[in-house]
Amino acid sequence: MTPQTSPTSQTSPSSPTSSSPQSAAGPRGRGRVARAVTTRPRLLLLLILLLTAGAVVVGGGVAERMSSGGSQIPGSESSYATAELERRWPASQPNLLLLVSPRDGSRNVDDPAVSSAARDLARQLADEKAVLGVVSYWQAEDTALRARDGGEALITARIRGDEDAVDDALEALEPRYQGTHGAVDVRLGGPAAVRHASQEVIADDLVRAEVIALPVTLVLLVVVFGSAVAAALPLLVGIVSVLGTNAVLRVITEFTDVSVYAQNLTTALGLGLAIDYALFLVRRHREELAAGRDPRDAVAVTLRTAGRTVLYSALTVAVCLASMLVFEQYFLRSLAYTGIAVVLISAAASLIALPAALVLLGHRVNALRLPVGRRGGNPGAGWARLARLVMRRAPLFAVGTVAVLLALGLPFKDVRFGTADDRQLPSSTEARVVQEELRNEFPGSPGSALAVLVEGKPAAEALAEYSGEVSRLPYVVQVAGPAGRFVDGKRVDGMRMDGMRVDDAPPAVGYVSVLHSAESASPQSVSLVKKIRSVPASFETSVTGPAAVLADTQHGTAERLPWALAVIAVTTLILVFLLTGSVLLPLLTVVVNGLSLTAMFGAVVWVFQDGHLSGPLGFTPTGDIETALPVLMFCVAFGLSMDYGVFLVSRIKEEYELGGDHRDAVVLGIRRTGGLITAAALILAVVMVAIGTSRVTNIKMLGLGVGLAVLMDAMVVRALLVPAVLRLTGRATWWAPAPLRRLQRRVGLEEEARTTYPDIPTRTERPVSGRT
Repeated sequence: MTPQTSPTSQTSPSSPTSSSPQSAAGPRGRGRVARAVTTRPRLLLLLILLLTAGAVVVGGGVAERMSSGGSQIPGSESSYATAELERRWPASQPNLLLLVSPRDGSRNVDDPAVSSAARDLARQLADEKAVLGVVSYWQAEDTALRARDGGEALITARIRGDEDAVDDALEALEPRYQGTHGAVDVRLGGPAAVRHASQEVIADDLVRAEVIALPVTLVLLVVVFGSAVAAALPLLVGIVSVLGTNAVLRVITEFTDVSVYAQNLTTALGLGLAIDYALFLVRRHREELAAGRDPRDAVAVTLRTAGRTVLYSALTVAVCLASMLVFEQYFLRSLAYTGIAVVLISAAASLIALPAALVLLGHRVNALRLPVGRRGGNPGAGWARLARLVMRRAPLFAVGTVAVLLALGLPFKDVRFGTADDRQLPSSTEARVVQEELRNEFPGSPGSALAVLVEGKPAAEALAEYSGEVSRLPYVVQVAGPAGRFVDGKRVDGMRMDGMRVDDAPPAVGYVSVLHSAESASPQSVSLVKKIRSVPASFETSVTGPAAVLADTQHGTAERLPWALAVIAVTTLILVFLLTGSVLLPLLTVVVNGLSLTAMFGAVVWVFQDGHLSGPLGFTPTGDIETALPVLMFCVAFGLSMDYGVFLVSRIKEEYELGGDHRDAVVLGIRRTGGLITAAALILAVVMVAIGTSRVTNIKMLGLGVGLAVLMDAMVVRALLVPAVLRLTGRATWWAPAPLRRLQRRVGLEEEARTTYPDIPTRTERPVSGRT
């Protein structure tokens, strides 16, 4: 049989000029990076060790600098009203709630002893320097601050400052106010307490996740490599990546807010990507050693082939994560900073530190062989058989796989977007217990009340008419403001809420408080916000509160989402074209990657919104999904899918350039990467599932959802859908107009075609497709 050759492979600068392993990797063949890491590897590793030690020092305590907010859209109506109300009327935006109950259960909150103790407590809280706007049931005699059965009542206050200042103040206040005070018992709740508890739980859970992930990952690596030394290298690279990213995050927190989710993303991507990259590089290095190259030349070839793909993959993943910069919420923007940093550091550690270590180890990279992993046989034979089977029945596998993926994603059509609340926390957390009491025992939830900023100089009659109209809206319990208190359109008493008015500070004259019975993060509350904003008024109004923030977040996210998708799609199309020189393959890559995420989004709704498996997984379903979380999950999962897609496509391209037969190239590409991609996906899934053991629901959703997406991508999409689709597209897969082909060749992103390896039959020995 005469082996087939490709015209492009004859002219490509990356094609080998000889079948000898040594011919392409002599001293002149080494690139600049290869020369840098192979010339003085000891000095380079010492420098990296010093940098890592510095990263440990700089990155220490980064968790304390994180913030759990960031969902508000800057410049939105709710953001403006929140800032104005906080500046002028801090009592309108309480972030600390003291739930006061009689120590003697037979008493109620109106008992003289209880009332006296509660008033003393309120006065003490008002004297705190960090506290503004203290209002208690015993001062205001507002029934909204008293439980229906009279067994509990509230003291509300606002801790001044940004989130860091609020957290610091709460840590000081908590031991002084929590517990028993004379005739009353006090528990702390409110947004500040919920946020603080979330940060503490997430930090504790992250430590547990790392303890789970590291040993399991090491075991899997040992199984993959069969050598303790080879297995330890990717894990060490992952640890260096995580430590380096923590240091970068600590520096970023000096300039901007960073979400508490960032550390979980750092651990997941830092370990996952660094191990993935190191896994591919070590595997390729061992192949080159087995082909007869000396260690330095093996490293040089590894960097020019697998290393180039790692660099390209890192760029692609970083672009996917950078797309979150188009959103205005710092929650997503800070995660973009984190993602870009961790991807670039993972790539740098893999392409600099790892090759230097491989040079020093030489053939000892295979030392400490263990009685596990693959022994003998024909590596990749099972993947080759699967690829041939799929390609023989390509239409069936293509249609069937797409149908299954779309069916798994069907639940997402019923998604309802909301915002995170206290039910994210474990049920025993005090902040959540307090919020549950407010939802169940109080007339409306004081912590979820809406506030309407009133600007201009409205007449008293106009303000009263407006307040009465708002009080008639569905779910509204009462409206209180400068014109009095209204229920169902009628003023219930003649008391003027003077604390809601500043007569000497026009144009802002006051605010109207709207207490409602709808869940703060529900479609009903969002609808109520829209209805309040549509109530006609002869003066300017701005609505804020949890439901208003949610409404603005949903609008802002939907407005920016097409731009983020466009960034991902366009950059993916360009980068895959530069890698492959194909016009069709980039389009297929985008579509296939999108399909790989359907199971994740379907599971998010079916499990976390609808509550299936909530018992075994240990969370409380709220009937909605955090608005920004699917955006984060999409960017992360799409980027990771691109990671595996790049490794598979680049290897298929390498085989095609060498042999020129499309079907053989697909089979050989899957044969050489199928097991490795699956192993990498399993390791990354272990890391994500470890993150998913968090007791905070959104972290659990992120970890388990992305873990599922990674497994579906590697085991279903790459194993079944990709070979089926490539069989159907045939040689047209690689077509491009001549001008574009010339442009792609000049860029030079193609890998060097590999030489013959002893463990793989060559095309002259046996045709992969079985055809002569």
